Amino acid sequence: MKTMAISSSTPKLFLITVLLLHLFSGNQSLSQNEVVSELSHLRSQSPAGVIHLTDSLLRRITSVPSPRSFSILIFFDAQQLHSKQELSLPALKKEFSLLSSSFLANNPDSNVNGKLFFFVIEFQESQQSFAQFGVNSLPQIRIVPPSATDLKTDSIQMDASDFSRMAESMAEFVESKTQLEIGPINRPPVVSKKQIMLAVAVVLISSPFLIKKVVAGNTALHNKYLWMAGAIFIYFFSVGGAMHNIIRKMPMFMADRNDPGKLVFFYQGSGMQLGAEGFAVGFLYTIVGLLLASTTHMLVLVKNTTAQRLIMSIALVVSFWAVKKVIYLDNWKTGYGVHAYLPSRWV
Repeated sequence: MKTMAISSSTPKLFLITVLLLHLFSGNQSLSQNEVVSELSHLRSQSPAGVIHLTDSLLRRITSVPSPRSFSILIFFDAQQLHSKQELSLPALKKEFSLLSSSFLANNPDSNVNGKLFFFVIEFQESQQSFAQFGVNSLPQIRIVPPSATDLKTDSIQMDASDFSRMAESMAEFVESKTQLEIGPINRPPVVSKKQIMLAVAVVLISSPFLIKKVVAGNTALHNKYLWMAGAIFIYFFSVGGAMHNIIRKMPMFMADRNDPGKLVFFYQGSGMQLGAEGFAVGFLYTIVGLLLASTTHMLVLVKNTTAQRLIMSIALVVSFWAVKKVIYLDNWKTGYGVHAYLPSRWV
């Protein structure tokens, strides 16, 4: 009787199994389209097109069998580290959003922008996802290609040196790994139209008073010491790479990745320059410039020949030392050697 009962229930079990397999396979074939539709909807809700990634959303994305039809680019963030200026997480996050908005603006076709989605994931909310990727240091950006099955080993990490050029270097990284074209980075204008109109109005209103002072020679622009100080400042600003630091929003220093309690003021590698490096080089070059200006404009006024020679010797020794330090730093950062000042047979 038991045998008969089992044999009679076998067709029913077989039918149920086939039905479940059919339903399961049907869901698998539709899951990729459903996930893409969900991601497109979430992206449309964000002003810059960056999706807030959570553990549950990541599980839904990775549930799609590989190869998937899209890649995902993830910016790993931690709110508790935003106060650490050496990491520059808020600035990098802003550049990441700019990268996303530029990609959508340059690629309005859904067939193209549907192949790449931008995400920001927060440590406190998604520690499980951080562990899956093996992320233990920030800043960090990763691409998960369509063929990825293991998030830790198959995802592609962006090099730390590539953060130096902000959104532009991020775009180069994405284009090289996904073969998708990001296009030009659409940065907002530094000065808005309202600010320009306000500045023009202020100039027009104050122009009669300014003209009166200029004609009378009673302005700060007629002070020669102010011009001298301005010239020195511009010289320091130029040779120290301060404009690069301002545009790229580079930190003065950063934490050592191998020893978080140690600060790094000089970064070895030509792709990145910290603010402290610029100040050091600018200070050394400014010393040389001031010594050169002093010897050519002030030293000639000294009547004592012995004093002239002594001051000239000191200026040459200090200038030699300063330039030597700059060349040493350049050799250390870039690896490119510079020939010595003296012939090799003298050394």
